[in-house]
Amino acid sequence: MITTDQTVRTFLDFFRDRGHELTPGGSLIPSPGDPVLFTTSGMHPLTPYLLGRPHPLGRRLTNVQRCLRTTDLDEVGDDTHLTVFEMLGSWSLGDYGGPQSLRWGIELLRDGFGIDPRRIHGTVFGGDDRVEPDHESWRTWQDLGLPVEPTTEENWWSNGPTGLCGPDSEIFLWTGSENPQGTPTTDDRWVEIWNHVTMRYVRHPDGGLEPVRRPGIDTGMGLERLGRILQNTPSVFEIDVFRPWSTTLPRLWGPLGESSLRVVSDHLRSSIVILGDRVTPSLSGRGHILRRLIRRTLTTLWRDDPSRTLSDLPIDLFDHTLDHFRQHVDPHPVRTLLLDEEHKFDLLLQRGRQVLSHRRFAGPLTDDDYRYLHDTHGLPRDLAVYLSTESGIGRGRLDSKRRAGPRP
Repeated sequence: MITTDQTVRTFLDFFRDRGHELTPGGSLIPSPGDPVLFTTSGMHPLTPYLLGRPHPLGRRLTNVQRCLRTTDLDEVGDDTHLTVFEMLGSWSLGDYGGPQSLRWGIELLRDGFGIDPRRIHGTVFGGDDRVEPDHESWRTWQDLGLPVEPTTEENWWSNGPTGLCGPDSEIFLWTGSENPQGTPTTDDRWVEIWNHVTMRYVRHPDGGLEPVRRPGIDTGMGLERLGRILQNTPSVFEIDVFRPWSTTLPRLWGPLGESSLRVVSDHLRSSIVILGDRVTPSLSGRGHILRRLIRRTLTTLWRDDPSRTLSDLPIDLFDHTLDHFRQHVDPHPVRTLLLDEEHKFDLLLQRGRQVLSHRRFAGPLTDDDYRYLHDTHGLPRDLAVYLSTESGIGRGRLDSKRRAGPRP
């Protein structure tokens, strides 16, 4: 079995052997002035260079970048989605084109990682009323003797409503137990792992597309999704980097159920990484995302057992996570911040229960009730919904074992 660390080394060595310089994987926090809250892809820190600015390391780059996405938050718990994950990337800043990128991609999967080509399927941009099909990528798949499926919206990549955009070609791997069948749009056992984007245009606010002077190539491959394939596991939650979580949490808190174990593992791991990048819980912005993850973790844990507490978590889990994401911070302050947020949430729930026990809230809550609870008592709507529908969830936690304080 190839480990996650070996997977990273194989990827980076492959591209470095082909003239790509290694760029340091950055923080989850974008540079000052960037409007997004978190880095969402490996290309995000390289946007100025894909737009034409010369990069100090040259025109061929590679790296591994930690990323965070909240758009898929409700999908976390399935076989492929994570909140914080790592992206393996390669870039051509006006050097080689899409066909070369795809050929190297298939070579790495086939020869570097030993993936049977019969388990590989491609998709390409099939064209629309504004842009013609991606003929170059289409021919490349045919030359390689591999199946390819044209789509429209699924194979057009953009960095938002404006900015860099262009056709992409996606590489899918078969995860079924039988021989591959169907196509990526007809059978969800084809899992997308690697996206090769040709940055050909800049979209303006009026929707117009302006060709860039020097088209670039941006590729991104989810490390955990690739690990699932290489380690032959049912989901990303069974790969080696999650094993400390999947073995420790049931020992601490008993059976959680598969879905709850996945959500708790993902959210705790993600919270540690966000804290490791020096974000703290708050009412808005990045801190709000962190607070939301911690509270989702706690409501999941307390649903079945209100005595569960994050103070049970051993420091080894913090150490393992911070080390894997190359965050050189002391795990003890990270743990303290996590426990402080648990205590604040505990107090908020107790206060909320007292407010909702008033006869005014005996029936279903109305929009006016939600506004009153938020404006007068600082109780967010989602927590009001949670408290109004719970059945003894977390009741009396201030009298539980947590009163003794965090464990050493």
